[in-house]
Amino acid sequence: MRIGLLTEGGYPYATGESRLWCDRLVRGLGQHEFDVYALSRTADQEARGWIALPPQVHLVRTAPLWSQDDDGLTYGRRERRRFAGHFKDLAAAICGEGGNFASGLYGLAELALEYGGLPGALRSEAAIRILESACRTPGANRTVQAARVPDHLAFAALLERALRPLSLGDWYDEDSLGAVDLCHATSGGSAALPGLLAKRFFGVPLLVTEYGVRLRTHYLDLAADQVPAPVRALITSFHRRLAAEVYEQAAVITPGNTHARRWQEKCGADRAKLRTVYPGMEAGRFAAVGDAEDPGETDTLVWVGRIDPSKDLIALLHAFAEVRKEEPGARLRIVGAPAQGPEGAAYLSHCRALAAQLFPDEAADQHAVGSNPVSFEGIGGPETPDLSAAYASAAVVVLSSVVEGFPISLVEAMFCGRATVSTDVGAVVEVIGGTGLVVPPRNPRALADACLALLKDPERRDRLGAAARARALELFTVEQNLVAFNGIYLDVISHCPVRRKGGAQQLFANPAELYVAGPLPSGAHVPTWAGADQ
Repeated sequence: MRIGLLTEGGYPYATGESRLWCDRLVRGLGQHEFDVYALSRTADQEARGWIALPPQVHLVRTAPLWSQDDDGLTYGRRERRRFAGHFKDLAAAICGEGGNFASGLYGLAELALEYGGLPGALRSEAAIRILESACRTPGANRTVQAARVPDHLAFAALLERALRPLSLGDWYDEDSLGAVDLCHATSGGSAALPGLLAKRFFGVPLLVTEYGVRLRTHYLDLAADQVPAPVRALITSFHRRLAAEVYEQAAVITPGNTHARRWQEKCGADRAKLRTVYPGMEAGRFAAVGDAEDPGETDTLVWVGRIDPSKDLIALLHAFAEVRKEEPGARLRIVGAPAQGPEGAAYLSHCRALAAQLFPDEAADQHAVGSNPVSFEGIGGPETPDLSAAYASAAVVVLSSVVEGFPISLVEAMFCGRATVSTDVGAVVEVIGGTGLVVPPRNPRALADACLALLKDPERRDRLGAAARARALELFTVEQNLVAFNGIYLDVISHCPVRRKGGAQQLFANPAELYVAGPLPSGAHVPTWAGADQ
């Protein structure tokens, strides 16, 4: 089977969100061919290059979402009329309840494929006038009605960037996405747009995987960037309607957890299309710790992750101060690096200062492990050469987040057979499944009480740790992830007609067994005209 893998800000780049699970997927399903269509988010990501690709990746095409891209083409009178009609549909749908989002979106895509020129047209004075008119219609959202020219210009720039995939003409021909059997979008949003067009132009079925719902990410990013309210309302409406269209056109949608599934259902995803597939993680790297009988340091709490405000280390430090009142020998190891940018570094400095303030008599050296009950450590040092060493030292692994998607650090702790204390955010409860303690977020007292309960009860820790490891090995390994996706690939393709140039489509023209290595089951019918290109 030939899979078109659609990514945004990840695989095959050396940095990014989806690169690890995509790489495991591609390497683990060597019986299939993969063509990768990747959108990059930053110049730095482009500069850092790609990871080494396995031989089953036959084609890679990339395009930037971060650059100012304009092909310099301008429309004639007929093309301007077509653009105006399609953009009015899109703008009306974004601004209120009128218009036809799908008609506008696909109309713009067809115009871009035939003539180019879409980036410049979306930023043109004509587009701004259409947008201004749509914002002022009686049925428009009240927040949108308050938009002014600077807001329209800002939104037009964001929209042009989000719609950049419509202008990638060389992606949409019979030798590119028209030649794949199935498109697998590894996130929603812009990454799924090529899949929508491949289905529109060539009938290619679309599979959408979301381990973190892209629409939710946009909500959080816009709030953090302090975007003006009218612009935020416009771009949020666009992404909400795009998500609805993606879910409508997808053959199957695979959320990574129930938390993501609920978001998708709220955005209109049909429950019949939803199949939860948990992320696959490498259990082998933690096998030595999980198999060992060493219970770790009986008085040590360990936190692992990216240090930023969403992880609420402030609450964790206050909770640990309460723990120390009852367990004076307790230690807290914070293992991780700050988030990129000045905000991450500033937050780490704030946490260090708070630790020194809470434990003034023991803060002579905040960097030395053991001299202070709280240590801030990076991976690769003598005390923490790798993640497994960090978890091995833990009596209890703690997660204190106020915002969380799929809690990777908890799964790693579970592979290591460690008991956990977590805040009730994101997919935490689903992942833990009763094998750890869960408390409300932003509640240092509750966090402290849960940690103390486990520190004082080693037998309970051992029972929870063993149960956690069994659960993780059953649900969250790479192997279960690969089996799930291979089954979905075969299922989707078995329900889709074979596409042939100049010929009629025929449902079930190739049985799914044709894609499986080895002999066919006895009695399976192979059409004599089934070509080798399928």
